[in-house]
Amino acid sequence: MKVLVCISGASGVNLGLKLYNLIPAEYERFLILSNHAQTVFEKEENIFINDDISAPPASGSFGIDITFIVPCSMNTLAKTALGIADNLITRSAQVAIKEKKKLIIAPREMPFSEIYLEHMLKLSKLQNVIIAPPIFGYYNNPEKIEDIEMFLIGKWFDLAGIKNNLYKRWS
Repeated sequence: MKVLVCISGASGVNLGLKLYNLIPAEYERFLILSNHAQTVFEKEENIFINDDISAPPASGSFGIDITFIVPCSMNTLAKTALGIADNLITRSAQVAIKEKKKLIIAPREMPFSEIYLEHMLKLSKLQNVIIAPPIFGYYNNPEKIEDIEMFLIGKWFDLAGIKNNLYKRWS
């Protein structure tokens, strides 16, 4: 199974990278960095540059099964909602939508304006799109930021059907 993690230029790029690194070994994983996010990371194996619209995730025939956009900037959210595919991240999102593959979007902005909420509502009405902002629960009694990060990534993995024990579940 192929999993794609897209990291846009919103606050929380380290959370997207941590999600990528925690994907279990049995999954084939790929990473796309936006122009802003790539300034944070050095190029690694299976990392694509956002300007390379000819990279494999731009095609439905490449067969990505699950696409995450973590974090998702409001610019990327708007382009995805409007069907704009002007870079590899937005093209990959459009591929997930057209191929009816799971697309998990973690919008990173606060507060949400009416425009942002309209874009999220439009996308959430699509069968395969899940809007899952990085909102943590207190029931796992986080003691440090890593506890919160593991909670968020564990919840996103749950939504994707990726088994994990990253957080204390409700009991």
